[in-house]
Amino acid sequence: MATPPLLQPGRNCWRIVDADRLALIMEADAYFKAVKEAILEARHSVYLIGWDFDTRIKFEPEGQTLEGPNRLGPFLRWLDKNRPTVNVYVLKWDLGVIQALGRGTTPLAVLDWMTSRRIHFKLDGAHPMAAAHHQKIVVVDDVVAFCGGIDMTADRWDTRAHRDKDPRRRRPSGRRYGPWHDASTVVDGAVARALGALARERWTWACGEELEPPRDCPAIWPASVTPTFNRIPVAVARTIPEYKDRAEVREIERLYLDAIAGARHVIYCESQYFASRRIAEAMAQRLRDPDGPEIVVINPESADGFLEAVTMDTARYRLLKLVNDADAHKRFRIYTPVTAGGAPIYVHAKIMVVDDRLLRVGSSNFNNRSMGFDTECDLAVEAPAGEAAGREVRAAILGVRHDLLAEHLGARVAEVAEAVAARGGSVIQAIEALRGPGRSLVPYAPDKPARIEEALAENDLLDPERPPSWGRKVLRTLSLQRALGRR
Repeated sequence: MATPPLLQPGRNCWRIVDADRLALIMEADAYFKAVKEAILEARHSVYLIGWDFDTRIKFEPEGQTLEGPNRLGPFLRWLDKNRPTVNVYVLKWDLGVIQALGRGTTPLAVLDWMTSRRIHFKLDGAHPMAAAHHQKIVVVDDVVAFCGGIDMTADRWDTRAHRDKDPRRRRPSGRRYGPWHDASTVVDGAVARALGALARERWTWACGEELEPPRDCPAIWPASVTPTFNRIPVAVARTIPEYKDRAEVREIERLYLDAIAGARHVIYCESQYFASRRIAEAMAQRLRDPDGPEIVVINPESADGFLEAVTMDTARYRLLKLVNDADAHKRFRIYTPVTAGGAPIYVHAKIMVVDDRLLRVGSSNFNNRSMGFDTECDLAVEAPAGEAAGREVRAAILGVRHDLLAEHLGARVAEVAEAVAARGGSVIQAIEALRGPGRSLVPYAPDKPARIEEALAENDLLDPERPPSWGRKVLRTLSLQRALGRR
């Protein structure tokens, strides 16, 4: 009897549409370059939809190889002069501009964009107060699109090597920042058109203007990117908070819960947080099953920013207790990646791999905000059951998981695959066999939170599931959100 599909439009995704190609892009060095390659081929329109943008970032800090200026702001102005048929639409979370006031030249560059007839900059405030527009989407001509967890802003660029003290890892101010792990996707075909429609819908919500879709534009694919999948259906899943006459959408949460419930052998996750009680409870339920799956979570050592650390790390402490109490069969592990010199690598990627069946990549985290309060977008692919084509997709999904583990463990992909196979498919046993000094995965051991941290974590101001219901709470949330670090 065939297993019913996990992905179901109207339940845990918005649409399932075909992609001619889909590639997983690891780290912002590859992402920034691929985005610029795609934009250089634009004929009609470019949509940049995101939580934050910094016009001073370099596409290629290691040395420019592509046409046009190497920084985002000058490149968009160059595009305005050299691509007269192309309109660029930049949609940024409205609270991001408050943070931008401390970002040197960014506000001046924004004002410069606004003088152009073809570069359109808007702040997105079409969400509940203190909610965030957290999608990270780029669409070029509706023929190629990027969707994932990477923001085109400062402190994001890194390579898969995650070198200690990499001199190219610098803020626009010149100050260094630490190693950063992130992920996105690039797709073409019908799914790129769907993401274009989503971007235009978001633009209309934000500013009331309806944009015309491009027509008959030639195919585009970034030259530096090798597809992970070819000719594959792709699901688009969203989180949209209730706002005015707009209904709430919780497809992403439903997809997480359905994927956890449907897993047979291994759930592998990378997330910035571990703070969603519903996800933790779903994992705990599977860990109680005698024949349930292994669950491996890759997290940063600590959340980024004081208030986020207080809230998210304290929530993680509590939820890990819930999960560990349920783990009678010892099938749960949570790790933090470290560099060759032992420095923690910040995990910003949002990835889930379920068995050899499902791959999900997007902007949503394991926290309450991503389930119903912020605006999110994820993509997912599922291997078809019982088909010859399914074997190729399943092999590619497993290849993604092995590739990610190889990066974290400082190992070869083949070495990871062999270690898993030699241990009967146990990813946990393979990780433990390959862990060692230097570049590796380190078991996460939470510190017990202080009383003030417990008190703050009890309050849902920083990580609500739904919009607060009364004004004073909203204002307090807003003030705290402004103080938060990067998301």
